[in-house]
Amino acid sequence: MPAFLTAAIVLVPGTALAQVTETGFLDRTLTLDGTEYAYQVYVPRNYEAAGEWPAVLFLHGADEYGDEGLKQTDVGLGSAIRSNPERWPTLAIFPQVPEDADLIWQDLAGQIAMAALDETVEEFSIDESRVYLTGLSLGGEGTWYLGYTYPERFAALVPICGYVAGMDGFPSFVPDSSADIYADVAERIQEIPIWIFHGDADDVVPVEESRQMMAALESVDANVQYTEFSGIGHNAWDPAYADEALPMWLFEQQQEQQQ
Repeated sequence: MPAFLTAAIVLVPGTALAQVTETGFLDRTLTLDGTEYAYQVYVPRNYEAAGEWPAVLFLHGADEYGDEGLKQTDVGLGSAIRSNPERWPTLAIFPQVPEDADLIWQDLAGQIAMAALDETVEEFSIDESRVYLTGLSLGGEGTWYLGYTYPERFAALVPICGYVAGMDGFPSFVPDSSADIYADVAERIQEIPIWIFHGDADDVVPVEESRQMMAALESVDANVQYTEFSGIGHNAWDPAYADEALPMWLFEQQQEQQQ
């Protein structure tokens, strides 16, 4: 489907048409090691460069990988923004795992995600103390991974039906030498506010993955909360992103408050 965008036209007295600020879901590309990768950036309709805006980095699930740079906005956060844009007064970045990469957010895809975030910060007026990370399923694992790898970059994490232990075809990012993978991840991200979501009837990613991370984070007195949806299978993302309390909580988080 084509990317959705609108344009806000700004007129300067005494001049012709001076500036066009695009809003909506915008096509963007970045280049890593000579290869171009497509991604999307959502810009709120009322965006003004004079202010400082929060930003959310969203990591999609296994079904949305590809090279067209579009379909990762159709599931999860992108769908929630389209349904209730007033709840999401933020820029949002939607990278995509490329087809010729391993189907994980580690390695190349993780580099693409962070590069897309960096380019968005450079292009738009972003409050870097209010940059958030969220993802679903494969992207839930990616949220744990990028939070673990770059804990200094994010003001809050929202992993949805994610996992830390390796699953069939999906290796864990925690070193094999780890005696307790959940404790090791919790130790690295304990200063970051976290809200975990999972369905208790999930037959793709065991709910125990989120339960164990919750327990590990509680053991280090982290600022963590956990929502487990009764009777919900793998699609915990629709009720999670539809919960009006989530964006209200998310945009209150700021890195300076963690010090």
